[in-house]
Amino acid sequence: MNPGDGESSYAMNSLLQETGIRKALPILKQAIRGINNHDLFFGQCCKMADMGCSSGKNTLLVASYIIDTIIELCNEKNLKPPQFQVCLNDLIGNDFNVLFKLLPDFYATFKKEKGENFSPCFVSAVPGSFYCRLFPDRSLHLVHSSYSVHWLSQVPEDLENNKLNIYMAKTSHPNVFQAYGNQFKTDFTKFLQMRSKEIIRGGRMVLTFVGRSVADPTSEDGCRVWNLLAQSLIDMVKEGLVRESDLNSFNVPVYFPCENEVTNVVQNEGSFSLVSLNTFHAGWDPQVNDHKNLNDYDEANQKHAENIAKAVRAITEPLLTSHFGISIIDGVFTKYRKHVARLANNEARFFSFAISLEKK
Repeated sequence: MNPGDGESSYAMNSLLQETGIRKALPILKQAIRGINNHDLFFGQCCKMADMGCSSGKNTLLVASYIIDTIIELCNEKNLKPPQFQVCLNDLIGNDFNVLFKLLPDFYATFKKEKGENFSPCFVSAVPGSFYCRLFPDRSLHLVHSSYSVHWLSQVPEDLENNKLNIYMAKTSHPNVFQAYGNQFKTDFTKFLQMRSKEIIRGGRMVLTFVGRSVADPTSEDGCRVWNLLAQSLIDMVKEGLVRESDLNSFNVPVYFPCENEVTNVVQNEGSFSLVSLNTFHAGWDPQVNDHKNLNDYDEANQKHAENIAKAVRAITEPLLTSHFGISIIDGVFTKYRKHVARLANNEARFFSFAISLEKK
């Protein structure tokens, strides 16, 4: 994700992710109540991890909600709340400094609302891939991850024939669909295996990630965001600003699964019980509820397209820069904005899963 807190940063362009988090809060609260029913952390230290936390305010929003929910449950039972340890995880290159700068206000608000003598809260960073071990055996009570698990550990292999595409598309060869599906299966299985060692028995995990509503891997709700980016790059190729060979060798390490793929991996891996699986749609630009009556040249529609282009840039610019170089970025997203402006309202939406898992 784009570091810092500037105009193109993830921290300033993550309203969509915040919307997804808020939609999943009831599932998270239900999961916490499930832990509470097992009496796993009363009088102890509740240790939670936010995996793929990135670098905006959304991470501490989640932490605050979890702590408030646990305190609420403790009060219901007339029990002393536990201490809290919040572990923020993302890749080593993540801009943790942006998060650290938010901590003084977080701690100040915590003390103001809970009191100086209240159970303390400790926040730390745990850099590293969540496809590897990150914590000691049976040390976590709760794991949360929002809009992260659909990112793969690597670009799938053998995509040489996926020319002029950067993801799965209707023109992709069947081996491309198989390669992406297999990589997701491998990675999600590994994710569950790693967490199964780190979460205590009866602990919970709540994962929110982008998926697709049907089995067809070329469905528009699963591919559109990437197809528009591919088209923007093709536009650059036609203008001689990007080499076609560079486009042909570029694919994004992401996968939007369907429901059966998710449930099959959970069942086959076997360490967790699937407590619930919920789905919802979230607009690419949460600031606009309905723009279907706008045309390509309306000011509101142009602003809508600009918001989406900024959000997509915030999550893809590092990938694009490492492959094509920084000089193309402004041009690519100028074209991306124009393509987005032509979409109907119901086309500019993500289909998302929010699943709750219990460690067996």
